[in-house]
Amino acid sequence: MGFITPNLADFDLKKWRSRPYLQRIRPLAQHWAENGFGTPGAVYVLYLLKIVGYVLGGVAVTAATPGLGSIGDVASWWTEPIVYQKIVIWTLLFEVLGFGCGSGPLTLRFVPPVSAFLHWLRPGTVRLPPWPGRVPLTRGTRRTAFDVALYAAVITSAVWLLISPANAGPVPRENALGLIEPVRLIPLALSLALLGLRDKTVFLAARGEQYGLTLLVFCFPFTDMIIGLKLVMVALWWGAATSKLNRHFPFVVAIMISNSPLQHVKWLKRKLYRGYPDDLRPSKVSGFAAHMGTVIEYVVPLALLLSDGGITTTAALTLMVVFHLHIMSTFPMGVPLEWNVFFIFSALFLFGHYAEIGVSSLDSPFLAVLLLVCLVAVPALGNAKPHLVSFLPAMRYYAGNWATSTWCFRRGTEEKLNAHITKAAGMAKDQLVTIYGEDLAELMLHKGMAWRSMHTHGRALNGLLPRALDDTEAYDLRDGEYVAGGILGWNFGEGHLHNEQLLEAVQERCGFEKGELRVIILESQPLHRQRQHYRIVDAATGRIEEGYVDVKDMVTRQPWLADDDASIPVRTVDAGARPVDAQAETVHE
Repeated sequence: MGFITPNLADFDLKKWRSRPYLQRIRPLAQHWAENGFGTPGAVYVLYLLKIVGYVLGGVAVTAATPGLGSIGDVASWWTEPIVYQKIVIWTLLFEVLGFGCGSGPLTLRFVPPVSAFLHWLRPGTVRLPPWPGRVPLTRGTRRTAFDVALYAAVITSAVWLLISPANAGPVPRENALGLIEPVRLIPLALSLALLGLRDKTVFLAARGEQYGLTLLVFCFPFTDMIIGLKLVMVALWWGAATSKLNRHFPFVVAIMISNSPLQHVKWLKRKLYRGYPDDLRPSKVSGFAAHMGTVIEYVVPLALLLSDGGITTTAALTLMVVFHLHIMSTFPMGVPLEWNVFFIFSALFLFGHYAEIGVSSLDSPFLAVLLLVCLVAVPALGNAKPHLVSFLPAMRYYAGNWATSTWCFRRGTEEKLNAHITKAAGMAKDQLVTIYGEDLAELMLHKGMAWRSMHTHGRALNGLLPRALDDTEAYDLRDGEYVAGGILGWNFGEGHLHNEQLLEAVQERCGFEKGELRVIILESQPLHRQRQHYRIVDAATGRIEEGYVDVKDMVTRQPWLADDDASIPVRTVDAGARPVDAQAETVHE
């Protein structure tokens, strides 16, 4: 791997391009197992500088609070309550501008590496309302001047809060400066909520399920506020742990560690798989690491919640800091790096400095109800009926159980996206071609498809190709996140951003003919069922087929499936009928 050149698989590119799609995936998946994405060293430096910018920016804007102290005096004021408030607001602003999750080359953003704020400030771009048929004045998929104004209001109100002084109200801490006046939080909370009803993409990018809820918690009295903030953090950890109680997560662990720039020992990476290079199912080593991570996210936050200081708190905090540093060291696709920095700071601030404030001191019944709804009811619904709730508010984080899709463009038709859709930046392929040329650009896009294929859901998507297409080799296959990232300005693993709703918006603008664009959509696995719902949709004619795939059939296959059978067993669903067993028949025009 060079500093500015990617580490790519060493094979004859012309011969590789002549192979069937799944055989093109095979060497790339094998290369990933030892080398990850093959990211140039300069990209990792870019991400490290971004983390430094996030930290220094947060310190600088916080230090500007009147009466707090200079940047050089951080050690004397980092435990002030208003500091945590401003770091939350700074992080929300950082994310909603697009500088956090879903930014840079590891999310197929190259030139420019951050474009979300440019996209959302541009009228005419695509927006996706969450409930267009139920919430008045939210229909349509075209961004208007009103949407741009709402987005600008979110940014402006966040900046206003960052420069706001402290209200010297009753805060039961010696030398405490105070808190932001609660009434000042209303513009940000209101504008974010209104914008979210018009465009769910921006709301998810702002991590509204976490930082939006935290803004509401800031409105309660000090002790209740600290308890509420602690419960939010514990729920995030426990939600992530619960979502990993599945057969998908060991695959994620193997793939994620393979991508770590700090792990250069290839024999160790091979141990993550059952039989590299021909069997890329996760080994017992990956399974053990997955289970240990789940145990840590259950047990350590409980220890933090129940302890009131001393060695137990210190040991638990040390474990959580190491845990999040390990996640950051792997540079996972989607790059939730600053998010993990925020978790580290939150753990030290809430459970370290305020360890003695226990949950039994909670007085406000209104806060209790708010937390029960947002931290229990919504995640429970999202795990039981994942099609109704984004994986983010459902707290199903990096667990491998995501809604996904594959977009299949008949050769030559993908250019319609550039011709008819307003965007702030080119599609990922256009950016890659500018840097590396046509051949390497296509190879790197296939590397992303190989990454997807190594996950359980990717194996299912590949197995559904014969049911969706009459000739796979006549199509250019693109991951749904690639499509959503270019058209919506942002993506972070949310498959509901590239399902039928986005397809309808694309078709409205591009007018694909029958058979020119087909999309395979796979929903997440419900917690209580070992199957996942799929749909195959033609942009021009609508749904072709729907049914279910069983998780057991995904975890037993290779990313490239089998040479003699590129299908996966399904149970199809006819309208108004029960599921029926179906062999892998090709769906023809």
